Amino acid sequence: MKKNYDLIVIGTGTAGSSTAQACKKAGWTVAIIDRRTYGGTCPQRGCDPKKVLVGAAEWMDWKERMAGKGLSGDARIDWKDLMAFKKTFTEPIPENTEKKFKELGIDGYHGEAKFESDTQIRVGDDVITGNKIVIATGAQPVKLGLDGEDLMIHSDDFLDLEELPKKIIFAGGGYISMEFAHLAARVGAEVEVIHGGERPLEQFDPDLVDLLVKRSEQVGIKIHLNTRVRSVEKNGKTFTVTAERDGEKQTFTGDLVVHGLGRAPALDIDPEKGHVNFGDKGGVQVNEYLQSVSNPNVYAAGDAAETSAPPLTPISSKDSAAVIQNLLHGNHTPIVYPVVPSVAFTVPKIASVGMTEEEAKKSNQKTKVTYQEITDWFTFKRTNEQAAAFKLITNAERGTVLGAHFLGDNADDLINHFSTAIRLELTFEEMKKTIFAYPTGASDIGSMLNEVK
Repeated sequence: MKKNYDLIVIGTGTAGSSTAQACKKAGWTVAIIDRRTYGGTCPQRGCDPKKVLVGAAEWMDWKERMAGKGLSGDARIDWKDLMAFKKTFTEPIPENTEKKFKELGIDGYHGEAKFESDTQIRVGDDVITGNKIVIATGAQPVKLGLDGEDLMIHSDDFLDLEELPKKIIFAGGGYISMEFAHLAARVGAEVEVIHGGERPLEQFDPDLVDLLVKRSEQVGIKIHLNTRVRSVEKNGKTFTVTAERDGEKQTFTGDLVVHGLGRAPALDIDPEKGHVNFGDKGGVQVNEYLQSVSNPNVYAAGDAAETSAPPLTPISSKDSAAVIQNLLHGNHTPIVYPVVPSVAFTVPKIASVGMTEEEAKKSNQKTKVTYQEITDWFTFKRTNEQAAAFKLITNAERGTVLGAHFLGDNADDLINHFSTAIRLELTFEEMKKTIFAYPTGASDIGSMLNEVK
């Protein structure tokens, strides 16, 4: 079948769905394609189901911290029941998403999308033509080229495990590995993380990560640093991971190996036929309007686009808003990213926004770094928190925050307050004028700013 459209969108996640719906409501003819179930990664195989599962891990950690301090009795996480609860969020998404597209009059296609020309896409036996094409295909696990790579499961597989194995090996020490490691440890699994760098979660503040590593080890997570995975083998039901540290071979055995060694743009779309060029990070090379630099008919958004922004869900929303404007009204909305907060949902959480301490040292501004562990503050002492700290990077002359970094149960909420303060360039005095409900995590903000001397 051949059919022409004003717009073809590849990908049904946050960026793709928003763009398709907005253009259809503006009167365009629109087709949307996905090789997987409709709805995208975040609500089905990423952020949302992960947060549901991590919530149980946080509860378990709370119970263990408060044992003998008012809480007693035996309790455990029932993995099957927890997964059944998770499915109440994820299972309706594909059908609901497809239904919404049909109600709007968006033509849906299922299958691999491949370029046939600058304006043509093949999906199975169908070849469709689009005046404009938006690539919003998200990311996928990076291909490692290791022996036995196919024996490792990916994050979406982990989120669908019917049973949690007794011993799990996580290859890599990024978001996926560390978040799932904390979850699995609280369920009762034996967990090992093999990471090639000096510390896991390298995007976050080193001092806070060191505290998190210490806490991770306290709950039974074994973290092997400066150790690179070289191969994976399977013997019966047991997996053997061969790794290397300082030139010496090390082996680890477990019931499951999880790929946590990074993700890359999912762009198996025959880009050469569409004259779509990729950048150094594997994303579509785009200009300031998120338009392909090599094919003006094509735009890209989210993880598929080569930009300076981190691969986070809010960026997909930001990108799609710009792409929508530029499609409907011509290129007039350049993409500009404000400071972007980031959170790893370990237990406790770790969060970061703005300038790092390393960047502060290289900055031409007169900066000050304030770091403090705060487990003795009421907010954390009342729940017997074992690891909590903050680090603020401030402009010593203007009295403004340039960067903020938190470790603790409320790190995800605190980081949003400081993200707002940095974007609006609020001074300490202006921030202190805000009256926060007490006692809450936000009510500690004034005390943190008072520590900046």
